[in-house]
Amino acid sequence: MVERRARLALAEDDVLLRAGLASLLERSGFEIVAQAGDGEELIAAVRAHQPDVAIVDIRMPPAYETEGLDAAQIIRAEFPAIGILLLSAHVEVEQATELLAAGQRVGYLLKSRVTEVSEFIETVERIAQGGSVVDPGLVQELLTARHKDDPLEGLTEREREVLALMAEGRSNAGIANRLWITEGTVEKHVRSILARMQLPETEDDHRRVLAVITFLDNR
Repeated sequence: MVERRARLALAEDDVLLRAGLASLLERSGFEIVAQAGDGEELIAAVRAHQPDVAIVDIRMPPAYETEGLDAAQIIRAEFPAIGILLLSAHVEVEQATELLAAGQRVGYLLKSRVTEVSEFIETVERIAQGGSVVDPGLVQELLTARHKDDPLEGLTEREREVLALMAEGRSNAGIANRLWITEGTVEKHVRSILARMQLPETEDDHRRVLAVITFLDNR
């Protein structure tokens, strides 16, 4: 039985970048069912084609503020099963918090990360399969932020490393390989992180992503 290719909608106002992304994704086995240059076009395309994942630039015409994000939120409300991958040229924490907090079939990636082709493709695949991914650049900003009510304040340096890798979408086995520790040790760190941040002890992707973004509301 031939596995069905994941169907994507791509929203990016830069025509050359959009064409390049479309070509890259098609060569990597995805099907591009729609392309859009602004939020309204994207919403119409998604309603017409109902792709598996919508890849969306946060800032789009006409004002280049949060038009893409606004469109993504409408799509999530109308089609909760459609994955959303937000792209941004800069770390924009506040705007994406609500959508990221949904925790499932959602991702946030800096555009500079697209040049790391294998990781970009892996991110799209993970979201298409129901997972969640947060860009390491965003994670780093979260980990270096300091506030008196910072929920991460009680984490050890190793737990912070584990948390950063969790946010990249890595499994416990993947984290163990990266840090040269056992998978059992990773599991202990994950339980400790969730406990310190007062999140339920679970392996669910939703909780793992929430562990990274919980303190955004305290910024």
